[in-house]
Amino acid sequence: MLNNLIFVLNCGSSSIKFSILNPNTKKKYLSGLVECLFLKNTYIKWKYLGIKYEKYIGSHVSHQDALNFIFNQVLSKEKNIYDNIIGIGHRVVHGGKRINKSVLINTEIISFIEKAIPFAPLHNPANLIGIKMVMEKLPLLSNKNVAVFDTSFYQKMPKTSFLYAIPYIFYKKYHIRRYGAHGISHNYVSNQASIMLNKDFNSLNIITCHLGNGSSISAIRNGVCVDTSMGLTPLEGLVMGTRSGDIDPSVIFFMHQQLGISINTINTILTKESGLLGLSGISSDFRYLEKNYSTNEKAKLSVDIFCHRLSKYIASYMCLMDNSLDAVVFTGGIGENVSLIRQITLSKLCLIGFKIDIEKNLSVKNGKSGLITINNSIPVLVIPTNEELLIAQETMKIVS
Repeated sequence: MLNNLIFVLNCGSSSIKFSILNPNTKKKYLSGLVECLFLKNTYIKWKYLGIKYEKYIGSHVSHQDALNFIFNQVLSKEKNIYDNIIGIGHRVVHGGKRINKSVLINTEIISFIEKAIPFAPLHNPANLIGIKMVMEKLPLLSNKNVAVFDTSFYQKMPKTSFLYAIPYIFYKKYHIRRYGAHGISHNYVSNQASIMLNKDFNSLNIITCHLGNGSSISAIRNGVCVDTSMGLTPLEGLVMGTRSGDIDPSVIFFMHQQLGISINTINTILTKESGLLGLSGISSDFRYLEKNYSTNEKAKLSVDIFCHRLSKYIASYMCLMDNSLDAVVFTGGIGENVSLIRQITLSKLCLIGFKIDIEKNLSVKNGKSGLITINNSIPVLVIPTNEELLIAQETMKIVS
């Protein structure tokens, strides 16, 4: 019988993920994805009770247009599912300094999310569009909307990890610090790693790598995240699809003062025109880069720089463990599916004990999980993330 269903909505900067599931049984009744918002070809794919659908929505489709399609053309046609929703869980990237856990959404929480927009300029505005449209479309459930924050996972990081080496007043007065992102995913795969390794979560020492259009890496020591690569905003850290990741801050001064580029334009360059897209000059889509790795010089260079940065972070985070590292975990669209990335990255880490199993590495993808290293290596696991399930579970706890 259909009951106790949670609608999960994840409005990203260029995509929307949605699902309806029972967080207690983990059964998913409906799931979908809208890709390529604001581009020429926007498609929606969804699956209802095992049956797959796909439809072209249009060109340069906005979040609002895509959400209207989801409500009018997908959800409204599945009334037996639609009418059994008891809560809505929203992924929100940044909660700022004030919010450190999942919360029921009200006008005050919306205000906090709006104030945190400078910390997540690509994501929080999209998250707010989803929240406001759901409240409009489902007025009877307007007091059953829950925000689950990526930043919550990092609340116990020590000051040695989250403070920047700038005058302390900028932290005390303006809350400038490392906040992290992708916390929902890192949280989920950490718990799954604990199960796979048969080790108590509170004594777990792992490094988790969430690799996708946005990428981040986190160090979890004794079950607590003690460092992460993303910072005040999701711009810091690894090379990403269109984001630069780590750069010398003086690059910004040089671009502005010597090249005459405005601050707004520099912001656009670093967040939307850099990363794999900027390096390759062609695409931020890893499927293209992987396919052309051996034949296109810029595709190869982009992938090699991505792996170079990732291997450096993994090696540096090993020094944060308590004398032992239980495993490294790959997750996210790239981490779960691109064997080339895992192979190149781990080959750079062979000196410190990583030895890949070529056949296992090639076989673990498309939703599969498993070990991809040989027996005498530090274990490396591939674990598909399931942010929707964690969001649904958090939502159920609050609305119940």
